[in-house]
Amino acid sequence: MTTAQARQDLAVQPTPLALLLLGREADTRSERGVECPGDLPSPSDPDLVARARAAKEKLGEKVFVLGHHYQRDEVIQFADVTGDSFKLARDAAARPGAEYIVFCGVHFMAESADILTGDEQKVVLPDLAAGCSMADMATAEQVAECWDVLTDAGIAERVVPVSYMNSSADIKAFTGKHGGTICTSSNAERALNWAFEQGEQVLFLPDQHLGRNTAVRDLGLSLEDCVLYNPHKPNGGLTAEELRNAKMILWRGHCSVHGRFSLDSVNDVRERVPGVNVLVHPECKHEVVSAADYVGSTEYIIKMLEEAPSGSKWAIGTELNLVQRLATRVAADDKEIVFLDKTVCFCSTMNRIDLPHLVWTLESLAEGKEINRIQVEKETADFAQLALERMLALP
Repeated sequence: MTTAQARQDLAVQPTPLALLLLGREADTRSERGVECPGDLPSPSDPDLVARARAAKEKLGEKVFVLGHHYQRDEVIQFADVTGDSFKLARDAAARPGAEYIVFCGVHFMAESADILTGDEQKVVLPDLAAGCSMADMATAEQVAECWDVLTDAGIAERVVPVSYMNSSADIKAFTGKHGGTICTSSNAERALNWAFEQGEQVLFLPDQHLGRNTAVRDLGLSLEDCVLYNPHKPNGGLTAEELRNAKMILWRGHCSVHGRFSLDSVNDVRERVPGVNVLVHPECKHEVVSAADYVGSTEYIIKMLEEAPSGSKWAIGTELNLVQRLATRVAADDKEIVFLDKTVCFCSTMNRIDLPHLVWTLESLAEGKEINRIQVEKETADFAQLALERMLALP
């Protein structure tokens, strides 16, 4: 019996999730892989840089290329601006004359750009499979079910949702619809303070570590004030009493890059590099953040290293493309930069945006072919924008 016959006899079919991961199905609401159409140039083509430059020059003011800090250098060199996800989305909104916004980042970032830019502007993601594992850990259906659980526990009316920027448009829309706000890693403390002025409890989506670290380190809450809601367990794996007693209801989500760093990583680098300063992102685990010398957003990390004294030593706990770029940038100032972990830790989905995908995108647009456009449905966009506007209005 052949393998195919055995599969047929057993009625074994690939699951939708498996097909997504294999890039053989399309789900525009998912951060998981979807098939990227078109014939990409070979990554070994020695003319890729020249082709990208020529296509970009042909497009002129019609195109505005955004490059997230975690992108590889081969892509960053063509970015008109670089930054974190929200900064880039706002930069795009500030360029209404650009017909095409090419977002070299991941899916949720392109969604935010589409929400904030004009109707006549078109946001393009060079590879539709460039998603975010954290964002995909909270689906609209799961969060709606969670709200039902909170309602059954009798606390929904006093819970304010706060969603991290690293979330899908659906989750941002849920947040806006239920009176909540969005936050970044830079303003999470302000967002939580605002939320506790509106209600008694917070549902923090989807990154448990940013929520926990901000609540405990910045707001002075205890670890016991935080409970972890697991969407894969009945009632989130929590009793009604646990939900009622919690100040912070943390969604069971995390960043696959920052979640790799451990307390052992911190202890090991202190032994290897005497006098090192440990600087980490607040998406890291609580024990890592507690053991670090400095904690802050991507922009904070960049600023700290640029202003650090000559001869200082730093171990950085964030995405490796950025760490390598910063190490090169400050090398002339005799600053030693090392990666916090011994294991290579690129963001695999962010790295899907490579030079061949960028060349294909720019050449397609230059030929008048609109590809990989990211569009958020109007009602979703309206509620998501409401949540974003609440963030912009934070004191």
